[in-house]
Amino acid sequence: MRAETQNIVAEIEKSLDLLAQRMDRETAPHRLEEFNARVEDPNLWDDPAAAQKLMRDRQILVDAMETYDGIRQDMSDNVELIELGEMEEDDEVVAEAEQALKALAEKAAQKELEALLDGEADGNDTFLEINAGAGGTESCDWASMLARMYVRWAEKKGYKVELQSESGGDEAGIKSATYKISGQNAYGWLKSESGVHRLVRISPFDAAAKRHTSFSSVWVYPVVDDNIEIDVNPADIRIDTYRSSGAGGQHVNTTDSAVRITHHPTGIVVTSSEKSQHQNRDIAMKALKSRLYQLELDRRHAAINEAHEAKGDAGWGNQIRSYVLQPYQMVKDLRTNHETSDTKGVLDGDLDGFMAATLALNVSGKSRAEAQGDA
Repeated sequence: MRAETQNIVAEIEKSLDLLAQRMDRETAPHRLEEFNARVEDPNLWDDPAAAQKLMRDRQILVDAMETYDGIRQDMSDNVELIELGEMEEDDEVVAEAEQALKALAEKAAQKELEALLDGEADGNDTFLEINAGAGGTESCDWASMLARMYVRWAEKKGYKVELQSESGGDEAGIKSATYKISGQNAYGWLKSESGVHRLVRISPFDAAAKRHTSFSSVWVYPVVDDNIEIDVNPADIRIDTYRSSGAGGQHVNTTDSAVRITHHPTGIVVTSSEKSQHQNRDIAMKALKSRLYQLELDRRHAAINEAHEAKGDAGWGNQIRSYVLQPYQMVKDLRTNHETSDTKGVLDGDLDGFMAATLALNVSGKSRAEAQGDA
């Protein structure tokens, strides 16, 4: 078997190892037997909500087992075909089997990524908030570049993107913007993007063509669905209406219908500037509940909470990722050390590699913590 083919098989094996880890392959058959026994209970549907959760959890396990077994069987079959083809010197059979293995490796890698998205709210839609840091026009322009990057990424995923609010920069770019991104696992993918993003480039706003460093912050929180109840005490909030302003273009709303809600106990402020004041109240309240829910998730998950606390100001020492356009080209995530020289691709929305690396890091960190807890 050629070295290239051996490498492909090794990649598939790595994906299979992670899939086995995520579903706990050793105990999966026993857990499925338990699920099947509970499904046969005639009193199961006395509690419809619990029954639906049981059926959903069972199906997730069945899908995981079938995916793992299917990929492993396909890999074994194609490896055998290659070995047989090589023995009989049938180049056509070998080429077809090698091509099938390449396709299988892509499928396994995709399933590996999907297996990482198993958090409580990972499947939810998400809010994405971008704020320019200190630095005036430079940071505002960088914030608009980040907004474009995430919109491009979401569009490539087939997600729906809705601009909730936007505040334009004084000369260029944006001071802040909030988007709602809707699609399967939108929050699960984007949650790793929360933090400060640093840009190094030759400034287009500097006549002396000097190199500048700019910072902008990104904050991601899940849209609360109907299955999650968040109570907001009316006495804890203040609702203001105001005339929205922006940098210009189709998203600008010049009426006094924009809504700002301030939550006094936490200091959270959310805004919405669609055309209808009633619609804005509804959108802003949902955003507030989502932020409060995110705080609860932070309390439950120490790693996420630490990342939030480390976010700090959009400036030196707090960045999670650097985008260097001058004097060389490189994007590097400081948490995982994942990097690429394809800066144009990243700024055009090619972010899956960075997100996957962070998700994998969180999984390994969680596994270590669980192992220590069992010790």
